[in-house]
Amino acid sequence: MTSAHEPALTDPAEFWEDRYRSRGQVWSGRPNAALEREVADLHPGTALELGSGEGADAVWLAQQGWSVTAVDISPTALALGRSTAEAAGVADRIAWIEADLAAWEPSGGFDLVTATFLHSPVAFPREEVLRRAAAAVAPGGTLLVVGHAGPPPWATEHIAHAHFPTPDEVRTSLELEAGDWEVVIAALVPRAAAGPDGEPAELDDSVLHLRRRP
Repeated sequence: MTSAHEPALTDPAEFWEDRYRSRGQVWSGRPNAALEREVADLHPGTALELGSGEGADAVWLAQQGWSVTAVDISPTALALGRSTAEAAGVADRIAWIEADLAAWEPSGGFDLVTATFLHSPVAFPREEVLRRAAAAVAPGGTLLVVGHAGPPPWATEHIAHAHFPTPDEVRTSLELEAGDWEVVIAALVPRAAAGPDGEPAELDDSVLHLRRRP
């Protein structure tokens, strides 16, 4: 029997594929509120989404006119994303890539690179992945990193003891060249949420929105 302190599967590909394959649709199907808020006023161009999951954010971006590259480790999640994009009429605006972000290297410059709730209960080099994400932002482009600022009240013991970095900690870990980036927002932003049994809660999101200077 697996301890409450660790997940049953420790291989990232197996863990995430098991999660998506065994639960049906995991997420709400709605784009993340922070993404909608922070991207709403940006001029659409090319976007890279890291950890696209079931594709709600990628589909929303495509609906706003972005050409999206969506990357995730789970083929089941990507298949749902493709079908959602087809139903929404934006399949031609999204390229879906099955890859382990721990090893995958983005190529070319993107006008927007976004990583939303890119956390993992199994081994994952998040800081390295985010540094590569920052390097993939084109001059004048945007990097948006949204994460949990802390565990929700219903978190398992394993999640409850995890460290959730602040926006400033994320920015420091990116090791960016001074003067190359403008901080648009680095803050904790409250968000209404619901637990697995529908119980209401207010959670804080860690939001880091950076603009690369031209």
